Amino acid sequence: MKTLEEQMSFYAAYHQDARNKATHFIGVPLIMLAILVPLTWLRVDLAGFGVSAAMLLAAAVLAYYFVLDVPLALAMLLVIGLLIWLAEAIASLGAARGWAWFGVLFVGGWILQLVGHAFEGRKPALVDNLFQIFVAPIFLAAEVFFALGFKKDLYEKVRTPANNE
Repeated sequence: MKTLEEQMSFYAAYHQDARNKATHFIGVPLIMLAILVPLTWLRVDLAGFGVSAAMLLAAAVLAYYFVLDVPLALAMLLVIGLLIWLAEAIASLGAARGWAWFGVLFVGGWILQLVGHAFEGRKPALVDNLFQIFVAPIFLAAEVFFALGFKKDLYEKVRTPANNE
């Protein structure tokens, strides 16, 4: 498994333009929320507790994030928890409205991503490595940490290779 620095350096090389980053701060959560909506309908009862496929996917992704970096994973735990709560609220509106929301969020999120990459002048990272779809959220969390002055050592490790490309 690649380190956090390796994953983020690869991703950062595709995301240098501030406008591209800005579109990703909106587009990535919209896409995540969209995917979680239909997954909330897939449920099983475990010991009296309803567990959705959205929760299972979130747990798997968060486990990966915790292996990479605990503080960033804790931040993502809050974000993903909020997104699951929102997905549950949307899914509770019923199938027709839920699928409509899914379509708007998913398509809108991808449009924002593509507009951002038009600004960047470079194709999305996931074209070269599909796994980058899981790196995008933790990369954005790291960008918030960097902006707040945290994780300076990670910032230097991630930015140096990206700036050399």
